[in-house]
Amino acid sequence: MIEVARKTKERAMLIALDTKEFSKEIIEEHIDELEELADTAGAETIFKVIQSKRGIDPAYYIGKGKAEELAQLVELNEINLVIFDDDLTPVQVRNLEKMFNRKVLDRSGLILDIFASRAKTKEAKTQVELAQLQYMLPRLTRAWTHLSKQYGGIGTKGPGETQIETDRRLIRTRISLLKDKLEKIEAHRQTQSSGRKNFVKIAIAGYTNAGKSTLFNLLTRANVFAEDKLFATLDSTTRSIELDDTQKLLISDTVGFIRKLPTHLVASFKSTLNEVRDADIILHVIDISHPYFEDHIKVVDETLKEFGSEKKKIIKVFNKVDLITDKALIEFIKNSYKDSVLISAYRGINISTLKNLLKKVLEENIIEERIVLPLTATKKASQIHNFAEVLKTDYDEEKIQIIYRTTKQNSEKIKKIISH
Repeated sequence: MIEVARKTKERAMLIALDTKEFSKEIIEEHIDELEELADTAGAETIFKVIQSKRGIDPAYYIGKGKAEELAQLVELNEINLVIFDDDLTPVQVRNLEKMFNRKVLDRSGLILDIFASRAKTKEAKTQVELAQLQYMLPRLTRAWTHLSKQYGGIGTKGPGETQIETDRRLIRTRISLLKDKLEKIEAHRQTQSSGRKNFVKIAIAGYTNAGKSTLFNLLTRANVFAEDKLFATLDSTTRSIELDDTQKLLISDTVGFIRKLPTHLVASFKSTLNEVRDADIILHVIDISHPYFEDHIKVVDETLKEFGSEKKKIIKVFNKVDLITDKALIEFIKNSYKDSVLISAYRGINISTLKNLLKKVLEENIIEERIVLPLTATKKASQIHNFAEVLKTDYDEEKIQIIYRTTKQNSEKIKKIISH
């Protein structure tokens, strides 16, 4: 199947493989998403190709015959970039680049390119650079340049194999330095977050472009960059909000998830994604207007499971309800998903309902406790402040009495501190 799209600055051909593992509709949705990624990165899709094949060809991915056929199409239509929807092996990349005489990218390479252009903070730039280098190392060729954004010139210059081997050594050295740098950033982040332990923490997670940053801005009155593009937000941002006069919360906006998210990228963004891991409550934002929103839910749920966050309290927030005219779909959501809410962050619809649901969840999760410690246990008494909001402390000649409010999770931590 070949579809022709309109002309633009970077001319790209997108290729997906149909091995009958997924339905035709799912494969088409995947390649449509790849087109969105290409658009976000600055390329325009000229052709979309779906090749039906029983299995993956180890040398050419789509088979040598099909690659030769597409190479002619690439030449005739002045295509300068060929993007595959799945990860390619280094051997496949080298063979296909030789066949097409064009730069060949896979989905991971494209996502990494987008992340490189979107990274703004020192931490995000370090994380992306590490992921890029780890991805690039086994695929290094003299043709390394794509989407008009050369990556530091590595692999694009020099007489040939000798220069490439030199570049490989430089990359390995740089990877080692970046890992050390990220360890220091992680240590600094942990120091920062230690002062927040007595606050209830909420993380906004979800599929990319579901409206997370729009919701974050609405709840916090912040001005975080939000755009109708994939991966508009890379850096985790944390702000405080108040649901009422007594309850102060910390809420974090996080990087969006996507299917086939590069492994190197997940590993590199570990410190940023820890905002999700450390949260007491996760707001899982879902674009209900997307035809495959249920598929997106599965991708996010699986990713949260990777972080060990699937047992946390998760509120599913179905966003963009203003774009829905199908009342049956709305009824389906209400009946199928417990503790969920339908909103429009853009139009401010049902935000009070979301806040009331948050209050309800907090009431169920926040407890007030009283403990009595011996007067000599001042160190343990001070540690309680790290995990709870201390409401009252009374001292007498023999004991310390502390009344505090905390989450059920932190209550268990406090009990462990006291018992040791």
